[in-house]
Amino acid sequence: MDLSETVLGIELGSTRIKAVLIDRNHMPVASGGYEWENRLVNGIWTYAMEDVHAGLRGCFAALKDDVRQKFGTELTTVGAIGVSAMMHGYLPFDRDGRQLAEFRTWRNTITGEAAERLTALFGFNIPQRWSIAHFYQAILNGEAHVGDVAYLTTLAGYIHWRLTGEKVMGVGEASGMFPIDSARRDYDETMIGKFGDLTGVDLRAILPKVLSAGESAGTLTEEGARFLDPAGTLRPGIPVAPCEGDAGTGMAATNAVRVRTGNVSAGTSDFAMIVTDKALGVHREIDMVTTPDGAPVAMVHCNNCTSDINAWVSLFSEFCGMMGIEADRGELFTRLFRKALEGEPDCGGLISYNYFSGEGVTDLDEGRPVFLRTPDARLTLANFMRAHLLSALSTLKIGLDILTQTEQVPIDRLYGHGGFFKTPEVGQRMLSAAVGAPVSVMETAGEGGPYGMALLGAYMLWREPGETLPDYLDNKVFAGTVSTTITADERDKGGFAAFLERYKKALPVERLATERI
Repeated sequence: MDLSETVLGIELGSTRIKAVLIDRNHMPVASGGYEWENRLVNGIWTYAMEDVHAGLRGCFAALKDDVRQKFGTELTTVGAIGVSAMMHGYLPFDRDGRQLAEFRTWRNTITGEAAERLTALFGFNIPQRWSIAHFYQAILNGEAHVGDVAYLTTLAGYIHWRLTGEKVMGVGEASGMFPIDSARRDYDETMIGKFGDLTGVDLRAILPKVLSAGESAGTLTEEGARFLDPAGTLRPGIPVAPCEGDAGTGMAATNAVRVRTGNVSAGTSDFAMIVTDKALGVHREIDMVTTPDGAPVAMVHCNNCTSDINAWVSLFSEFCGMMGIEADRGELFTRLFRKALEGEPDCGGLISYNYFSGEGVTDLDEGRPVFLRTPDARLTLANFMRAHLLSALSTLKIGLDILTQTEQVPIDRLYGHGGFFKTPEVGQRMLSAAVGAPVSVMETAGEGGPYGMALLGAYMLWREPGETLPDYLDNKVFAGTVSTTITADERDKGGFAAFLERYKKALPVERLATERI
């Protein structure tokens, strides 16, 4: 195996760190993974940096083992590396590289005041999870560390910095730190100036440099190689692509970077990305970000998707164990997801709220998972599972309605990826019922973000002169890819609409739960 003809993509997701190695045909040939979970510490959703380091190294070690077992060789080099991570959040450092505050993840909803003020100042929606909202909230809170911030980055930007020594990031990830001018593919200069006038802070001095897909973002240093692979097998000098967030890698992994294409990523969180060719109004529920090559994207992001489903599956797994049944967790997910297809289209009157954390789309600062039913509701396993699957998509649908109805943005087809779509047909059918459009899933969709990051590395390494990212993906990567497309029938669509109507009417119950419990 010629390792120089491979590209490595690594993504630090919310519950799993995964590495995917692709070959010259853009097909996955090896992978590694590491399970982890965020912590709620003093009201902050965070990951300790020692967990980040251990998880990244554990993931890479698993990849090395997979390469050794499959090809009988040591993973000493690759053609290129790319790193991505869960989007946005807050990671500040002083001029000596010391971390000044805990990593504040996208899941936190503690920056409401800052987000509201900046949205009004810029005339541009600033979501609570964006880095600039966290930074300005820290300023408003009078946090002692803000005067010492010399570098502000995201988790992807931090790992890239450790691997290469370069304080840079891809434009898609940068668009979740601060608004981007898509014409210039750089931070919006007018808004940079307004923030400076407001706070006296020159963001140019502390934000990462913005790069577009295909540009060189440095090389793996000796220190970076040892950081990733303490065993000392990996050699330095490998080209590294601009780091991206999981939104950008999801777009690449689903070939959804061209105008009027879109994708839905559904895992711990879920979000829809629609590449648009027109300016939109300012909506709190819609974020304007960019593709990895800088095109504007309307994004509906929801903090909560599968966490509540995972918790219930764990309960069922515990019950199986009590009954002396050894149930494979993956098989349990598959069977329970398929059971949902047998449920009534509107879930028989059951309602579920999957809010583990706050949710910006429905204006909730905290979350409490809630399951509701009326005395005459039909509580069956099929209806129960279907209610949880529809609940996972309901907040997303509320946000998408603003795009499709208020802004008249067409959605011709969506591509799905992430754990929600792992069981064939089920997740696709539920999403199609929600959005009223066909939903396609590619055969590589299970690889998700790290595969998308590997493709961005391949584009940097193997593109032709002048070849755009959409053309590269269309012609070099996905031309012969097998995908399945499902369109929900009218019965499923009507059932989702009925469920959503009950869901929205009962939202005050969820709000009351956050206030009283």
